[in-house]
Amino acid sequence: MICRQFHQKNPRSLSQWWRFVSSATAPPSRASSAAADSELVSWIRARDDIFKMPRTLFSSKNRCPESSWSIPIGISRCRFSTQTMADIPFNGVVDVPLAQTGEGIAECELLKWFVQEGEQVEEFQPLCEVQSDKATIEITSRYKGRVSKVLHVPGDIVKVGETLLKMVVDEDALFSQPSEILEVIKAQVPDVSKSDDAGPGLSKPRFGGVMSTPAVRNLAKQYGVSIEDVRGTGGEGRVLKEDVLAYAARGGVLSETSASADQSLEGEQSFLNISSTYGGEYEDQTIPLRGFQRAMVKAMTLAAKIPHFHYVDEINCNALVELKASFQRANSNAGVKYTFLPVLIKSLSMALSKYPMLNSCFSDESQEVTLKGSHNIGIAMATPHGLVVPNIKKVQSLSIFEITKELARLQELALANKLSSDDISRGTITLSNIGAIGGKFGSPLINAPEVSIIAIGRIQKVPQYDEEGNVYPASIMTVNIGSDHRVLDGATVAKFCNEWKQFIEKPELLMLHTR
Repeated sequence: MICRQFHQKNPRSLSQWWRFVSSATAPPSRASSAAADSELVSWIRARDDIFKMPRTLFSSKNRCPESSWSIPIGISRCRFSTQTMADIPFNGVVDVPLAQTGEGIAECELLKWFVQEGEQVEEFQPLCEVQSDKATIEITSRYKGRVSKVLHVPGDIVKVGETLLKMVVDEDALFSQPSEILEVIKAQVPDVSKSDDAGPGLSKPRFGGVMSTPAVRNLAKQYGVSIEDVRGTGGEGRVLKEDVLAYAARGGVLSETSASADQSLEGEQSFLNISSTYGGEYEDQTIPLRGFQRAMVKAMTLAAKIPHFHYVDEINCNALVELKASFQRANSNAGVKYTFLPVLIKSLSMALSKYPMLNSCFSDESQEVTLKGSHNIGIAMATPHGLVVPNIKKVQSLSIFEITKELARLQELALANKLSSDDISRGTITLSNIGAIGGKFGSPLINAPEVSIIAIGRIQKVPQYDEEGNVYPASIMTVNIGSDHRVLDGATVAKFCNEWKQFIEKPELLMLHTR
């Protein structure tokens, strides 16, 4: 109504106001001078007048032609749109949907709520925890307000875009405050007049003023990490949750705080922890597959379409056993425990460098094979929540010590069900250490779109003959390499296994090629 009355009394004024909006759309030139910075701040102040217009002006009934604009400042960008304002209901009640949590994710399981009906919620406060077939994610609030109604209970499968809860939103929180926006912009605009060592228009490179959500900043604070020290890998340098966790792990602080993580799930009935009932009546139980079990269904359905062949061999691990013992004797860090697996992972990477076809991915649609540049070696892990395969990134550039630390980090997060989507994506080959549980060897199924997977059995001491016919005790490990026969042939896999085998049986050869 205000918009219509304004237009009736001032038929040209409304058009003039929209011309003002259009004229303010283009930001001032990015000239590298203090004058340009002053012009930019003045431009933002002019934009403040737009936000002071009555909110009814932006209603769906009275909405004028859409106008949107962006403010490029360094690598940051703030974006506003009258369309977004028009979509917010004026009764103060908003639906909070399940956002897209990752590529190809259509639904998630609701694990637990952090809030309840009637509870007051701050902006960016965690609302609930959900689990896709890739990772566990916290859903945070975009608004400040009160929880009006919770629409799902733990255990429900919620589709992306479906409403999780309804909130009564504080009216002041519906719109970004121009003064706050201006303060952020002032903090991020480089002061070229005070820059002495940088060239014209350039400021010293730093991580300060990084883009991140309050939830990520709270996570950094929880681990005692300065957000300005973390290099962001998100869009436009945004610091993500994964960046903070990786930085915390490198600094050795992850294990101190993650031990206090709450792993309980109200009303959860784990598929892996169903107790048997002895005596009495026996009844059938129908158990829904959740989380990682659902992911396993999808992965194995794809694997069933792949023509597998398996290559089995035995590897003498006497030298490997001695190497591990020497590592432990020289170990002065009580928080680090050396096992066989990091050496096997590093030697596997060395063999992949010579036979890159095993470190590739196959596209059935395009009939193309992509040779992966990084050796992102996945490690199958059995957890109380199901089977999960996180991967160690760029193994070819890591030392055995670095692999040991990264492996420990992934195992810790897997047990706590806190793996990020980055931890379990972009794998290039999988290693399954079935021998850690039991069994001489396994017959693994490929984790598509990878083309190879390796299962290793437990190391057993058995009698062997040397070249002179003498019997000696040998530590023997059986390996089973499953491969996609559309991409790999038996000869290639056999040669690869021989290459890997020599690095395990003679680990001193690793020194010749380690960078």
